[in-house]
Amino acid sequence: MKHCLASTWLTALLVCVLGISARADNWPRWRGPDDNGISKEKNLPTEWSESKNVAWKVKLPGMGSGTPAVWGDHIFLDCDDGKDLTFLCLNTKGEELWQKKVGTSGGKKYHGDSNDASPSPSTDGKLVFCLFGSGDLACFDFDGKEIWKFNLQDRYGKMQYQWGGIHATPLLYGDRLYLQLLNRNGAKVIALDKANGAEVWKIDRESDGHGECKEVYASPLIGHNGKDDYLIVHGNDYATGHRLKDGSEIWRVGDLNDKNKYRGDYRFVCSPTATPDVVVVPSCKQGPLVAIKPDATGLVAPGGGAELWRYKKTPDVCCPLVVDGLVYLCGDGTLTCLDAKTGKEYYADQRTHPHIHRASPVYADGKIYLTAQDGTVTVVKAGPKFEVLAANKLPDKVNATPVIADGRIYIRGFDSLYAIGK
Repeated sequence: MKHCLASTWLTALLVCVLGISARADNWPRWRGPDDNGISKEKNLPTEWSESKNVAWKVKLPGMGSGTPAVWGDHIFLDCDDGKDLTFLCLNTKGEELWQKKVGTSGGKKYHGDSNDASPSPSTDGKLVFCLFGSGDLACFDFDGKEIWKFNLQDRYGKMQYQWGGIHATPLLYGDRLYLQLLNRNGAKVIALDKANGAEVWKIDRESDGHGECKEVYASPLIGHNGKDDYLIVHGNDYATGHRLKDGSEIWRVGDLNDKNKYRGDYRFVCSPTATPDVVVVPSCKQGPLVAIKPDATGLVAPGGGAELWRYKKTPDVCCPLVVDGLVYLCGDGTLTCLDAKTGKEYYADQRTHPHIHRASPVYADGKIYLTAQDGTVTVVKAGPKFEVLAANKLPDKVNATPVIADGRIYIRGFDSLYAIGK
C-alpha cells in the first residue's frame, strides 16, 4: 500500500514538473510578459524563408505596426485598411476566430509608414484591450464580446501629432490600464479601471519642452525599486517615475535635451527598458543614453548618485534590450553592446542589415532578433562578442516587434502575419 501511494505521488509530481517545464510563455503585450523583449522559449528557429520554417502565413485585412498579443491559442492584432480600424482575433493555426470594427481610419501618413494600427493590444488572459491612432479604445472578451469602448479624444480633448495619431501602447498591469497621452495639445498620464474603462486617476505631466518635443510616440512601462512597482513615463525632454496609487512623481531624469543647445525637434519614440538593477533611458536623434538606479528619487542629473552612467548616443526608435548584464542598442543597420553596470563599450556600430529598423530587438535562447523594415531579420549571438548567425528575408514591410510564444516567432507585416517554426 505504501509502495502504491509513493508511486502515485511520484507520478503526480512528474506530471506537475513536466507540465510546468513544457508550459510555454504567453506574449500578452508589446514587449512581452515583462516589458523587456525577453522570452524564455527554447529551440527557436535561427533560419527561415518563404519556403523554410514557416508554419503558416495569413493575409491580413489591413496594414499595421502594432505587435500582436498572444495568449494560449489566441492571437490578437489591430488592422487599418485605410477605411476601417479592425480588431482581429486568430488562433495559433492561423484561422480567424472573429474581427470587430472599432473605428474609422485616418488614412496612411508619412509616406505610408505611419498608420492608425500602431499601438499594440494587451491581454490578461480573460480580457483584451486595443487602442487605435484615432483614439478609439476598446475592451473585448476572448469570444469577441465588447465589454466597453470609448474615444480618448472625446473624453480628454483633441490630440495633435505631426506623424499620425496616437502611437503609445496602453500598459495593462494589475487591475488598471495606464496611458501616456503626451502631444502638442497637452500632456496627461491616466489610469483606467480595466473592468469598465472608468478613470481611476489623471495627472498633468509637467515639462518645459516645446516644439516637436511635445509629440511623444514612446509607451509607458513598469519599473521596480526593490520594494514597490511604479510607472515609467517617457517624453517631452524627460523620463519620469510615478506612483501607481495616484500618479505622483517619484523621480525625473533631465539633461536629455541640452538646454544650452536646445533642439525643438527632439520627439521621443524609443521607450526605456527597466530591470531590477538598472533603468536604461534613451533620448533620440543621436542624443544621450542614461542609466539610472531603479530606486532613484527626485531630480536625476549628471554626476548625481542615482545616475549610473551615460553613453554618447541612443537608438532613435528601437528600445534598448537588457539581458544577462548587457545592453544592446539597435540602430538602422547597426548593433552596439554595453556593460549594464558601467556603460563600458564591448562593441559599437557593428553592421547588421543596412536598412531602416522600426521594431525593437527581442531575445530568446541565446539569440537576439533584429527586424528591419524590409522584412529582413538578422539573428545575432548574444554576448560581448559580435557574431551574426543568420539573416532571414520575408516579402513584407515590417514595423512591428516580433512575438515569441509557444515555440514560434510571429512576425507581423503590413500584408500578412507569419508563424515561424514547426
